[in-house]
Amino acid sequence: MANRDSERGGGKQNNINNNNNNYFYDESSSDTHWTSWLVPLIVVANLAVFIAVMFVNDCPKKINGPNKACVARFLGRFSFQPLRENPLFGPSSSTLEKMGALEWRKVVHEHQGWRLVTCMWLHAGIIHLLTNMLSLIFIGIRLEQQFGFIRVGLIYLISGLGGSILSSLFLQESISVGASGALFGLLGAMLSELLTNWTIYANKAAALFTLLFIIAINLGLGLLPRVDNFAHIGGFITGFCLGFILLVRPQHGWESSRTNASLTRRKYSIYQYVLFIVAVLLLVVCLTVGSVMLFKGENGNKHCKWCHRLSCFPTSKWTC
Repeated sequence: MANRDSERGGGKQNNINNNNNNYFYDESSSDTHWTSWLVPLIVVANLAVFIAVMFVNDCPKKINGPNKACVARFLGRFSFQPLRENPLFGPSSSTLEKMGALEWRKVVHEHQGWRLVTCMWLHAGIIHLLTNMLSLIFIGIRLEQQFGFIRVGLIYLISGLGGSILSSLFLQESISVGASGALFGLLGAMLSELLTNWTIYANKAAALFTLLFIIAINLGLGLLPRVDNFAHIGGFITGFCLGFILLVRPQHGWESSRTNASLTRRKYSIYQYVLFIVAVLLLVVCLTVGSVMLFKGENGNKHCKWCHRLSCFPTSKWTC
């Protein structure tokens, strides 16, 4: 069982940093601030899906015997699987598979491509769910307030899809669930937004260092065993490209030039146009090639012998 931000059967939590970087932003350059409603709605939807999954799981009906007791039996059919089976306080792998978890064989051989999307709405346990949703609240609300629900919603969904595609290409022996591809997509979009809107940031170096540190720590945690780092990487790359496409702002000083005839400044700089075009081409090529390879049944590990180390790096303390 693969939990994208937690683990594939273990108990490592997602440590996406929840810092808000408004401190680095030049508020005098900002435009409309939106009211965030989509991110809270996504959180509610994930909670509702988890409740539905636990209802279907019905641990007491399927687990009998003193050595296989469900956890928190007072919850009735909503009680959790035994901790030795699922240490995250959640359902069984078979229930997750039934409800739409990502499984390579079903996607490719049984033509269930919808699992590439449904898996991002499932979570392996209450710990997995709460960690992801807290990260989403602190990262997503800030972005939605500044850029609106349409752009943030597109980044979330398309990044989740990108993470699912890369995960399916390289991890084909286990199921995978979780919103980490989408969450890392938001992180990637934050980085590209900083780079493409460089002129409107007041503390550029501090903002860049802070964001790179957060990203490096979280991608580094993906090297631990039982963590689906391919979903992290796929979501991050997708979101990084989408940030150059969807989160472009007018360069600093453009607003003033509109009211002062003596000032001439383009709305967008040349490098913003270049980054936009490159990002569009890269995104289309990556998603197209990845989808074709996936549905042809390709195994990414055969084309990249060392890539498996991106998801788990063996040390003297653990094996992969």
